Amino acid sequence: EVVQLSLPEDQKLSTTAATVGQSAVLSCVIQGTLRPPIIWKRNNVILNSLDLEDINDFGDDGSLYITKVTTTHMGNYTCYADGYDKLYQTHILQVNVPPVIRVYPESQAREPGVTASLRCHAEGIPNPQLGWLKNGIDITPKLSKQLTLQANGSEVHISNVRYEDTGAYTCIAKNEAGVDEDISSLFVEDSARKTLANILWREQGLGIGNMFYVFYEDGIKVIQPVECEFQRHIKPSEKLLGFQAICPKADGDPIQQCVWATAVNVKDKFIYVTQPTLDRVLIVDVQSQKVVQAVSTDPVPVKLHYDKSHDQVWVLSWGNMEKNSPTLQVITQASGSVSHHTIHTQPVGKQFDRVDDFFIPDTTLIITHIRFGFILHKDEPVLHKIDLESMSYIKTISLKDYNCIPQSLAYTHLGGYFFICCKPDTTGAVLPQLIVDSVTDSVIGYNGEVTGTPHVSPDGHYLVSIDDTKGLMRIQSITMRGEIQDAFDIHTNLHISDVAFQPSFTEAHQYNVYCSSSTQTDVLFVELSSGKVKMVKSLKEPVKAGEWPWNSKNRLIKDSGLFGQYLMTPSKESLFILDGRLNKLNCEITEVEKGNTVIWVGEA
Repeated sequence: EVVQLSLPEDQKLSTTAATVGQSAVLSCVIQGTLRPPIIWKRNNVILNSLDLEDINDFGDDGSLYITKVTTTHMGNYTCYADGYDKLYQTHILQVNVPPVIRVYPESQAREPGVTASLRCHAEGIPNPQLGWLKNGIDITPKLSKQLTLQANGSEVHISNVRYEDTGAYTCIAKNEAGVDEDISSLFVEDSARKTLANILWREQGLGIGNMFYVFYEDGIKVIQPVECEFQRHIKPSEKLLGFQAICPKADGDPIQQCVWATAVNVKDKFIYVTQPTLDRVLIVDVQSQKVVQAVSTDPVPVKLHYDKSHDQVWVLSWGNMEKNSPTLQVITQASGSVSHHTIHTQPVGKQFDRVDDFFIPDTTLIITHIRFGFILHKDEPVLHKIDLESMSYIKTISLKDYNCIPQSLAYTHLGGYFFICCKPDTTGAVLPQLIVDSVTDSVIGYNGEVTGTPHVSPDGHYLVSIDDTKGLMRIQSITMRGEIQDAFDIHTNLHISDVAFQPSFTEAHQYNVYCSSSTQTDVLFVELSSGKVKMVKSLKEPVKAGEWPWNSKNRLIKDSGLFGQYLMTPSKESLFILDGRLNKLNCEITEVEKGNTVIWVGEA
């Protein structure tokens, strides 16, 4: 008998919308006598044989079942009858995410006559619409010269505030998947009462957030960026719980100096920072602004990552300066006030000493749980996938067919794609980035012609790739549907060392990027939505790359969080604080040698 198959013309393309957390069913409408089993593909990878935990039931009727939809599942799926792939149906799965909102500040006191600003940041899919209430009543009819909405309604701006502007301002974000709201309170009161409120506020220890912590040769400085004031200086000789100096004087050293590599912020409660020459991690308590603990690690700890989902800090140590016996350790219960120690991760295939690097995606406003990470081994064309909870190896993703030894990664939750920068091959040729689809853990091909180190904006919507050898910075947007768009190029001979993303002050749902240079004195500013470029100049020479062996970022640039206006970048002997709202230098703080380890602490 002859197989006869049909697919109605108007059903060749089918769109299904689902909300995160729900289940979804995609039904294949290819019909016919003696129809062979239905095969499903995503990005050209067959799903039926993969034994995926979330897409596991293909039903008798050839439907595809997704048990719990996440943003990684968005995108195109195709189905066809086995052996007859010329006749196929395409399904577009749209994934909607209810809004998640943050306001800033939660409350503020202002004197009559000054300006007040209340800001709201919302993420969701599709982009949420914003509205504001004052004491429960819509403020739109009350808008005037004095009371305006700015940046697509994400900021309430009140000039010349009056007593009657006091109130609870509620920001409401809505989209097809849901609603979220939060309150920003404004108190307008005269200076005497405001001063009293401030004194009480400081006594309660609330004035400790919104600071940069800078780790440099002469200890740790805590800096308030608005007026560029020092809040505290922790000296190298200061004692850890009474007996051990935070930077002990080494034999033969004329002066007591600190050597730091990298640091991470743990819930705005603690800062963990590596001391590579002392084989330990120090823990700084933000509330008391003191170093409270030293945790011994394997020799030469150089890289930290805070895995917020499991409250643990990952530590990569080199074993020695030649990187001969690198290891990974984990410090659990990182935000707990307990005595900390390290745990070794399970070796991957008995190869304990091959770890070159590791990558764990960051959480975002709407993605609060990360389950997996990757370990990169020296000179191996493989990604080793690990379960963060059990700290154990799950499987390998081979990049051998592409001759790619992974060097760095970035991730977007929009479609669940990993972008992989490969090391130059033996001839020195640079390969384009590879894309791995996390639904199938398969390489789905090259990211067009895009080369260089990938960086993804905090909302997952922009991929910024930096190729130093070509002097190119390439910017790609990633849509709400997980489509990776074509790149636009910015030519720069800056030799970019580090990048920092900052939400736009003029439009909602947009980001700007700031890039520091490893050799020059300028910082590059790019508005990602338009490609507009600006330079902030005269920021002095960075620490020389040869004097910063710990990573390739010999000139850091650090943003100040979701609503942060300021960025910090160190030169060899100074710190520069930039004002991202005005796009200019705010101040220089001199006599801070090698302050290339910087952490921003918000309000816990």
